[in-house]
Amino acid sequence: MNSSIGQRRSRSGSFNYETLFDFDGKLAKIAEIEKRMSAPDFWENQEAARPVVADLKSLKALIKPLDEVFRASEDLASMIEMAEEDESFAAEVPAEVERLEKLLEDLEIKALLNGPFDGNGAILAINARDGGTDANDWAEMLLRMYLNWAQANDYEVEMLDRQENEEAGIASAAIAIRGPMAYGYLKGEAGMHRLVRISPFNSEGKRQTSFAAVDVSPEVNDNVEIEIRDEDLEEQAIRSSGPGGQHVNKTSSAIRMRHIPTGLVVHCHAERSQHKNRATAIKMLRARLARIEEEKREAEQAAKYDKMPKTGFGSQIRNYFLHPDQRVKDARTGYLVGSFHSVLDGNIQGFLDAFLRWRVEQN
Repeated sequence: MNSSIGQRRSRSGSFNYETLFDFDGKLAKIAEIEKRMSAPDFWENQEAARPVVADLKSLKALIKPLDEVFRASEDLASMIEMAEEDESFAAEVPAEVERLEKLLEDLEIKALLNGPFDGNGAILAINARDGGTDANDWAEMLLRMYLNWAQANDYEVEMLDRQENEEAGIASAAIAIRGPMAYGYLKGEAGMHRLVRISPFNSEGKRQTSFAAVDVSPEVNDNVEIEIRDEDLEEQAIRSSGPGGQHVNKTSSAIRMRHIPTGLVVHCHAERSQHKNRATAIKMLRARLARIEEEKREAEQAAKYDKMPKTGFGSQIRNYFLHPDQRVKDARTGYLVGSFHSVLDGNIQGFLDAFLRWRVEQN
């Protein structure tokens, strides 16, 4: 792919997108990673190899659409030349122009994914808030929405933690979503999500408003310097909850971990091994701390902090309505979808793209 891109560049001249994407730098990085991966011992350490492969996928995810734009622009130029000689080709030009415009739009969106961790995987946590059982049910609906989005985009998903609610839904859940630009796309989902509907748990059929909080952090590997000292951790081993009856997990394998300097709390119940749960909790904590550092950098770059998008807990970022009508509207961008069920089926890319554009406008 690299040589073909180089040939098209030499024929087409200089492109602003090349500078925008640090095109040459990314090609060099791809070549460097592919050289590392060709080493005989590269795959001996799977844990170390995985983030390297993820970096390669993220880089190629940017290079590929740029290559497609070059191809489409050349195809369009050729089609216009042929249309001048044969009018039968002229009818095909509008469709090709439309295709090129769509490719450019997708490329512009990817150009906005330029944060230090935007190419990383994401750790997404969902917590039921106000609304009782409806909130627990709503949290599970959101979990399904993000799982559907990840599946549709060929991302790898790992369930890190899930706490069931006794009556319905979940109290909380945490998942890792791994793939090119997962964090860059999803970081705008952090905040409070509000649902308005006729409650299925209310015998009087009253309207209920429920809230669930979403937190999104970048998944970071050991190469990222984030210091977590043992003396700064407060750990508690608790009993993991099972499905009930004789199958209840009796061991105290679940971990609740508090980072004293920041007050951050993470917990993991996914594994029966306390050692594995602790390792996962540390990973989740590293992700949260990386997010805090990113927010500090963003605040320093802004002229005033109140220009920054508010995406933390407590900020109501999106409203989902099942009553009196069906619609989903983002409170920040104004982006609106008239099909509640389509959004809950995972069709949220429009919201993600709208947030990226809005965020640039705010700064």
